[in-house]
Amino acid sequence: MKSSSMPAERLKIGFVLAKSFTLSAFALFVDTLRLASDEFDRSGRVLADWEVLGSTRHLITSSCGVKVAPTSDFIDPSQFHYIVVVGGLLNTTSTVDQDTVNFLKKAAAKNVKLIGVCTGTFILAEIGLMKEHRTCVSWLHYNTFRERFPDHPVRSDRIFNLDRTRGSCAGGSSTADMAAFIVRRHISKEAERNALEVLQIEKARTALAIQTRKPLSIECKDPRIRAVLIMMEQHVEGTLPIEELASSVGLSRRQLERLFMNETKSSPALVYRRVRMERAKQLLTRTKAPLIEVALEVGFENASHFSRAFSQAFGQSPTKLRAALAAIED
Repeated sequence: MKSSSMPAERLKIGFVLAKSFTLSAFALFVDTLRLASDEFDRSGRVLADWEVLGSTRHLITSSCGVKVAPTSDFIDPSQFHYIVVVGGLLNTTSTVDQDTVNFLKKAAAKNVKLIGVCTGTFILAEIGLMKEHRTCVSWLHYNTFRERFPDHPVRSDRIFNLDRTRGSCAGGSSTADMAAFIVRRHISKEAERNALEVLQIEKARTALAIQTRKPLSIECKDPRIRAVLIMMEQHVEGTLPIEELASSVGLSRRQLERLFMNETKSSPALVYRRVRMERAKQLLTRTKAPLIEVALEVGFENASHFSRAFSQAFGQSPTKLRAALAAIED
């Protein structure tokens, strides 16, 4: 990276680490910056700079037990291009203190870009800073996010999103992809390549990449089908029109139907019903929920209609399935 490619000012990023934060997400993000900031592996803060911000200098314990100390107090947030909030375990109460909340709100008021990594998006949403922005979360946390913030736009098929003054990232290895995107935008392609080569990452994925997950047992190569299948799984009540599913991956209904027929030998509507029936089967075999509750969960208004559909899908009624399981257990 020669001087001709150097940006007018260093990329500056502040990190806010929540209690029980995910160490890998923080490490991948900051190491991508570190390696992009200088040539080879010299780790100089030439093209980028970063701080771990905190209301105190007390150690912050990650979800794996490793502790990290803040390197800076809460200074003027406008000194940073981005403030990155790294979340972690959701079963931890009071993941950030009031001083941190006030700092994040101050940053938002000054139009500093805020990014939620892993469950850092929950923190930003909790304090009212994500409502007008589409949030990207891990498929693992999607239903919890919907329950907590039902009026927030959210999706769990993509690995990250940068929406105007907000960003969100599913976490895991996709944290490096998002950091690489920011490096490319603010420093250079050369800086990005240097970081990725040292990290042994062949190529950064874009924001359009699909989260690494294989829904159901359906074999498919096209990432658009995988994205649609994930959305189907997370809307098992059957409320998403096929047109909306198609639009979410940039296709018309007819194009999506053709894609499904080519890869799965079935229509999106039939696959959607199969997804709902598979979820119903899980509920019947793993819980003691009444039949009507299972029916409502997967989008049927009454138990009789659900029973007919289930019998058609699996060759036996929900009642007979549970009876057979009970006989095995006895």
